[in-house]
Amino acid sequence: MRDVLDELLSWWKTDQPVGMATVVATWRSSPRPSGATMLVGPDGTAVGSVSGGCVEGAVYELCQDVKDTGEPVLQRYGISDDDAFTIGLTCGGIIDLFVEKVDRTTFPELGDVAASISAAEPVAVVTCVDGPADRRGRRLIVWPDRRAGSLGHDRLDDAATDDVRGLLAGGRTGPLRYGHDGERRGDDLLLFVSAYAPRPRLIVFGAIDFAAAVAKAGAFLGYHVTVCDARPVFATRKRFPDADEVIVDWPHRYLAREVAGQRVDERTAICVLTHDPKFDVPVLEVALAQPVAFVGAMGSRRTHDDRMARLRAAGVPEEQLVRLASPIGLDLGARTPEETAISIAAEIISTRWGGKGARLSDLDGRIHHDLVSDDVGGLTVNS
Repeated sequence: MRDVLDELLSWWKTDQPVGMATVVATWRSSPRPSGATMLVGPDGTAVGSVSGGCVEGAVYELCQDVKDTGEPVLQRYGISDDDAFTIGLTCGGIIDLFVEKVDRTTFPELGDVAASISAAEPVAVVTCVDGPADRRGRRLIVWPDRRAGSLGHDRLDDAATDDVRGLLAGGRTGPLRYGHDGERRGDDLLLFVSAYAPRPRLIVFGAIDFAAAVAKAGAFLGYHVTVCDARPVFATRKRFPDADEVIVDWPHRYLAREVAGQRVDERTAICVLTHDPKFDVPVLEVALAQPVAFVGAMGSRRTHDDRMARLRAAGVPEEQLVRLASPIGLDLGARTPEETAISIAAEIISTRWGGKGARLSDLDGRIHHDLVSDDVGGLTVNS
């Protein structure tokens, strides 16, 4: 919903009904992830995508119908011999879509949700997408410290709130199943959680030319990018126009402060590009002790060996050292700062999704990887 929020909010403010389709489950090579959204506005305008074009025509008609009737629908689209090139997914995947009518009556909390997303305040929208007719379409809005709306039963609201806050902390979107009254072992109700957490962070230490290229690549990938260096002559906004923040401070001191302030989480990627032991060893001691998504350090093989010896001498345990991506980046043959930045970004992506960095043309099997692959009632949980 984030990608279509401006248009949705504009129609919502004037209380004009909108048909909204959301991807709530995917299997195999589905073209869009869970949470992808398509709108059909009151004037017939289509905004967003749920399949990259494969089934948009059929979804458009379904959104129009739901917008008129007000009755939500859970609809599956997949590939078959008969409809592969009509309303099927030609990629071979399967998606489940929840289609609902959105206006000020059906979604009175949308204004508060939009305000939280705009302010980078974590918020999750929990929608009942399958179950008894009187439950389908009910919504619960969950913040770290409060909630609004209801799924129809206090015990269900309480159970969902606890579980959703766990998903929200990791910025994870996906399904949850419960019994009619909130029993966690039940299977009567299928809820879909759309988590809107602040952008994940990319923290780059070392204000060098490679860092400028990494900052640009990180911004392109949607990260909130921070560049930090202890040398004020190099750590300037002019040198790093693509960074959200440029910090002048000793790297280890800055990172320790961010950790203490709970501004570093399991989605954070840390790139240490200084290849100077007086900077990179202290900051890596702090970084490797955190449950972050990625920690990488730049340098030659000789620099890497020296760095590892220094980290061991500093008492960093082996179970932390094995998490260090050093030398940083995938083997792309990169030479320029821009090529190196692509190599580093590719390793971060590969680490996140479990990819191997091989050429797809040399591989068989599915193209897409799942960040989380727990089966919840037969549905794949994607983050």
